[in-house]
Order: sequence, then C-alpha cells, then structure tokens
Amino acid sequence: MNREDQNNDALAPSLFDTYRQVAVTALADTGHREEGLAKQEEPGELDEVAVQPESQVVHDIMPAEARRALRLLLNTGVVRAEKKRLAFEALCQHRALIAAHLANMLLCMTLDQKAGIAILIEQDLSESEFEDLTDEDGSSLVGKRTMPLYDTLVLLVLRKYYQEREVIGENKVMIDVDTIAELMTPFLKLTNSSALERKTLNGSIAKLREKRLLANVRGDGERLEITPVIRYVVNADFLNTLLSEYQLLAERGSVMGQQEVEDDV
Repeated sequence: MNREDQNNDALAPSLFDTYRQVAVTALADTGHREEGLAKQEEPGELDEVAVQPESQVVHDIMPAEARRALRLLLNTGVVRAEKKRLAFEALCQHRALIAAHLANMLLCMTLDQKAGIAILIEQDLSESEFEDLTDEDGSSLVGKRTMPLYDTLVLLVLRKYYQEREVIGENKVMIDVDTIAELMTPFLKLTNSSALERKTLNGSIAKLREKRLLANVRGDGERLEITPVIRYVVNADFLNTLLSEYQLLAERGSVMGQQEVEDDV
C-alpha cells in the first residue's frame, strides 16, 4: 500500500463511525416526531384551532370599515348613501366578503348603487328548505307578520305615486300627508270623523318611517320622502294587480272591513 492510499484510509470514516452517525440522526428524527406528537396531544390545543369562533374569522379577513358597515346593515336593514356615505361605500367595496358572511345566516344584500341604497333581505328558500330550517329550532329567521289592510292600502298608494313620479324623471319623490289622504279617498268609506281617519293615517305613516319606506325631509315638516326601498317591497306587477283588486272591492263598498293581509314588510 502506497502513501496516498494510507492517507485516504485515514480520512475515510470507519464502519462504526458511519453507524454512529446514522443512529444519532435516526434518534434525533424520532425525538422530533415524539415531540410533535406530544405537542399535538396536549389537551385543548386541537379544540382551540378547530373551533375558532366565526367572529374571529370575520375579524381576521374583513377590514374594519366593512365590519362597521355590516353591523349597521344588520341593525337597520337599510343603508342609504345619502345618510351614511362611508358605510355605503364600504358595502360596495367589500360586497363579496359581506355577501359571503350574510349567506351563512340565510340573508343577502340587495345593492343599488345608482339609487344609493343597500337593503338586507332574507334568502328565498324552497318550501322543504324552510320546513327543515324551522324544524330545527321551532322558529324561522324572519317570521311573517300580519299587516292591517289600512296600512297595506297606504303602502300601495305610495308605491303607485312613487312609480308615477319616477317615470317623469324625479330622483327624489316627495309627498305630503294631505296628498296621501287624497290618494286614499277612493278606498275609504266616508266617515263622520275626519280626525279619526287622519289619526289612523298618521299611525300608518309612523310605521312606514320605522321600516325606512318614508323619511323626514330636513327643514321641511310638511313633506316626506318616499325612499327607493319601496321599489323592493312591492314590485310593479304585484302593485297593479293588487290595486285593481282593491279598487273593485272599493266600488262594492267592502274595502274597510275587518280583513287583514299578510305581508313580509
């Protein structure tokens, strides 16, 4: 054996050294795996990751301005650009995130940027889906409410008036209480007490204010604004059909009976 071979043999690791390195590496890997298993088995840690609150998820992915706008929409049902410009802009900018969050609650948002209005509505469910939902907890998300006939008539004449003014190009539709009373005349029996009729009408107007269908006009105590929300409550086809039926009833003198109609308003 020459000198070069002797040097190479000296530098080459022995069989024992090679085995020792492999064994140490294997033990190290095993230690890491056991350490990882031990960490996974720590009580409560997996539960905290898997059951992360939905609000925390929303907080992580939805910007602050979107969360504020969403909260306003959930609280009020309607957001108008004229009244809440920043909130409305946030709803428009983050509409996809907000729509996904609302879908989890069987809600959706109707966004009309031209009219400057966002409306919160319940998703349309099939009859079987609705029954499955109500069977789970015994109640629906938004239950049907009974709307008195008088309030329904006020709603219909306002919707008709809004449609007529919109056709001629008015961006804001204003109306006063006297005009509403005049529009209601064909549907009402003559009574001995006009004060009673006006009191009933004022009560209906107050309800429609609460539902954001009517709004006060700043600096004008005599007039009201019919908001664009009314377009989504009563569509044109339904309006014409229902008004025709009530007009027939009015001609027969039976409109002001004790009937009530169901409405989701």
